[in-house]
Amino acid sequence: MNADNLRAGSARSEAEELLAASADWDLSPSRHLHYKDILMQQIDHDHSASGEMSPAPSRRRLPRLALALPAMSLALAGALVITFSGGDHSSAPAAGSTASAPAQVNSATATLGRIAAAAMKTDATPVKEDQFVYVQRLTRENKGAFGGPAVLGAAHKEEIWMAQKPGPVTMTGWLRSSGKDAIMPGQLVPSTFATPVRPGLWYPTYAWLASLPTDPDALLKLLYTQTTVEKGESKDEAVFRTIGDLLGSVITPPATASALYKAVAEIPGITWIPDAVDAAGRHGIGITHKDGGSATRSVLIFDKDTLAYIGSQAYFISDGAKARGTTSDVLFGIDAVMERGVVDRHGEVPAKTAG
Repeated sequence: MNADNLRAGSARSEAEELLAASADWDLSPSRHLHYKDILMQQIDHDHSASGEMSPAPSRRRLPRLALALPAMSLALAGALVITFSGGDHSSAPAAGSTASAPAQVNSATATLGRIAAAAMKTDATPVKEDQFVYVQRLTRENKGAFGGPAVLGAAHKEEIWMAQKPGPVTMTGWLRSSGKDAIMPGQLVPSTFATPVRPGLWYPTYAWLASLPTDPDALLKLLYTQTTVEKGESKDEAVFRTIGDLLGSVITPPATASALYKAVAEIPGITWIPDAVDAAGRHGIGITHKDGGSATRSVLIFDKDTLAYIGSQAYFISDGAKARGTTSDVLFGIDAVMERGVVDRHGEVPAKTAG
């Protein structure tokens, strides 16, 4: 069976399971969009096979917590009652420490400077075109139903195999989830586009990351030019979120990683959080961004000792929920990067990760 048939079969299997599911299956809004996208891609694939023209690539992102969240429109976010229930993550920080006082901004800038310096000292072996970048995460996602409260589901494992071919390609990698609250646990699901894409923000290969400017100002300008702004977020938040997406889903060349952290320091509205907790319960240093133009905000979390990136949080910001009497930001997603490595085939895991 060739790769195209494998991809089509996997996508069809997932679409069929979706169609066979009970109408009261409690999927989060982002998962509804995920499965709708898979179903539409299968329709696109069938149309292409019959000679019909495929549409432009859908606006998909890396398979990461913070990526799926802003894909909900502001209206959809407003359909949720902005309260937090069902989660036991009491150690997760409240949404304080978001004022943009000069001392806080300076703390964020100084911290990012230390993180950038540490990144430059990190070893990273270049990834070959026929290999895959493997990332394993723990994830807790919003499982709340439409019109109900934001509810964090159980932590489950998510594995990503990011392809490295120079493109253009239609398949950019594979995803497998396992554990309670995982969707289709244990199944390898392809990440595909309806039409071929080249390496870039939608398909960040190691070679593409290595080609990016290492001057922070030039890199930030490029990101502001290429980043897509979703409804309900500002341009600054979109760029901040995009950088977080990259940090959580790839292996980055040291010079590029250092430049990304320095670029974050230039984004207006960043704030330092002295204690932030990832999905694995690890305490670290948080960097967040908040402004009046966004309904959500992200928190990037770094190890307090090594300063390595370890995870993220996602919140509905309180400004967008005042009408419902909410006075603090609401946590609706959290993850933790547990392992990174390079493998020769999708489905494989690095040797020290096996077992």
